Amino acid sequence: MAQPLTTTMKQTHDFTKGKVAGPLLKMAVPLIATNFIQTAYNITDMIWVGKLGSGAVVSVGTAGFAVNMATALFTLVATGTGIKLAHSIGAKDHGALKQYIVNSYLMAAVLAVLYAGGVFIFQDALLSFFNLGDPTIVAHAKDYLVISMVSVPFMFFNMLYASILNSYGNSKRSFQLNTFGLLANMVLDPLLIFGLGGVLQLGVAGAAWASLIGRLIVFSLSLYDSRRVLRDQARDIKLDNSKIREVMVMGLPFTLQRVAFTGIGIYMAKLIADFGAVGIAVQKIGLQVEAISYMTIGGLYGAVSVFIGQNYGAKQIKRIGIGYRVGLAFSIVFGLFTTGVFLAFARPIFSIFVADQATIAMGVQYLTIIGLSQVFMCMEIVGMASFNGMGKTYVPAAVSLTFTTLRIPLALYLAHKVNLGLDGVWWSISGTSMVKGSVLTLFFVAYLIWKQRQVSGHISGQASREKEVEPVDMERSEAHG
Repeated sequence: MAQPLTTTMKQTHDFTKGKVAGPLLKMAVPLIATNFIQTAYNITDMIWVGKLGSGAVVSVGTAGFAVNMATALFTLVATGTGIKLAHSIGAKDHGALKQYIVNSYLMAAVLAVLYAGGVFIFQDALLSFFNLGDPTIVAHAKDYLVISMVSVPFMFFNMLYASILNSYGNSKRSFQLNTFGLLANMVLDPLLIFGLGGVLQLGVAGAAWASLIGRLIVFSLSLYDSRRVLRDQARDIKLDNSKIREVMVMGLPFTLQRVAFTGIGIYMAKLIADFGAVGIAVQKIGLQVEAISYMTIGGLYGAVSVFIGQNYGAKQIKRIGIGYRVGLAFSIVFGLFTTGVFLAFARPIFSIFVADQATIAMGVQYLTIIGLSQVFMCMEIVGMASFNGMGKTYVPAAVSLTFTTLRIPLALYLAHKVNLGLDGVWWSISGTSMVKGSVLTLFFVAYLIWKQRQVSGHISGQASREKEVEPVDMERSEAHG
């Protein structure tokens, strides 16, 4: 019989029993904190790189697409693994847990080698696609790209280990490990970019080295963290095609959603650029402001998906409904708060970033229009977490792909046919977010009601069959008596 996993890969939160709201928040808080630190690092990194000049920003931004795409692609493994582990934990199936973990690490290794190797081979063709022109910018972009690809295996393993820990409800440990890496990045960035006393002045490459070292630190800590588990399982490492298929089936819809969302975002940015530099500035600043809201509710996504995943594995349908309602209530309260902040403080918020009055005026319009959709955006994320937790990843992916794609024709129509200009683009984003949040909420409530009736019907049918059998058994007992 397979034994439970030990060390920090242990079940910190058993969501299949006990209270709901407290444990959900307890798990969500470290995830939210991790997201905030990541956001802070991204901003800090861009500030330091920006001090090298606009050319450096272009180099990092261009090469950074490969890292972003790697992250999107790896959701194929990380998302599927997290879902299947939560199901297995809820079902107390320790044998399946072991096989999912082992095969997910094998998948991570293969995907890292294939992706990083492909980028190495085609790096010139990839960079030439952007027509950078300036040889210096191209050279710096290539340096950043190559060093970043060296860090891809560590990044994949770190993401996978975090997903495993979160499935066990141990988001606190995941937060601690990632915090070490992010803080190391923030300290190393200026030291490696500008050097110290004229030593190690690496420029753009220094930013890439800082990220690589940060990821290597997290990888080393994670390896030490799980050393006993890995040693115990090392002799049983073997490929299980069925487990790999299950993980990929779970992760594929979300991965396609992430990749498509990135592509649609690029087209929307191009559409905004047609209205001039002010529109681009407003969108970039607005996205940074909105990221605070998105990152916060993203922590709740992790907690809700694990809660529902464990209870789905344990066949606790009633608790799934309770967990969903609690998560939805939290999301609505937070969404309303965010809407209030965006509507009341749009001008002061944008004034922090720019002094130009035309940009601020357009920024106020952006935050006002986008602010109206914050509740629905939060509802969408909770609905996505709930469907994904139950393994129905294709439902939120289909809804998101459908209505996010509709942003393009809707933006063109509102901006040019209705003559709303950039406000039409903002309304296309805000309006489709409202629809996605509403549709996913209705879909999940309907699915949950159907599932509960199905379970109730099964229990009633089983009880009826037991009653039919009981008299026969009594007759046999009397006959033998």
